[in-house]
Amino acid sequence: MSQSLHKIYVHIVFHIKTTSVPVNESDLPSLFAYIGGILKKINSVPIQIGGTENHIHILCSLPKTITLIKLVEEIKRNSSRWIKRKNLNYKKFAWQGGYGAFSVSASLVKTTLEYIRSQKEHHKTRTFRDEFLLFLKKYEIPHNEAYLFCD
Repeated sequence: MSQSLHKIYVHIVFHIKTTSVPVNESDLPSLFAYIGGILKKINSVPIQIGGTENHIHILCSLPKTITLIKLVEEIKRNSSRWIKRKNLNYKKFAWQGGYGAFSVSASLVKTTLEYIRSQKEHHKTRTFRDEFLLFLKKYEIPHNEAYLFCD
């Protein structure tokens, strides 16, 4: 082939540090928009960004010029820096070091998009911990629960 073509959808999930202040609900839309801008700058297509005061879900394309770990690093580093400048309340804001990343087939993009849109409603009945453990089970990802939710 004379060209390298691909479309890889990824669902990324990460949480704030346990010592961090949560994101105010009123600041979430601007945080999501800022993350969308970060993704566009690194040639990713943001499809849906959502979450709650303590965690983020991102459905995006994985660019062919960057690794997944570098993509997440760029999102976390730049969004953390941005939110700290937004308000003195966020002086000690920080994301946890780890993340979850899950492949999404083209046939499930719409379902994943709706799932991310409904985070506020979804978390009225399920904790982030329960949600994340279900993802790990669904994707058959081996893990040690003792190290999942600590900073």
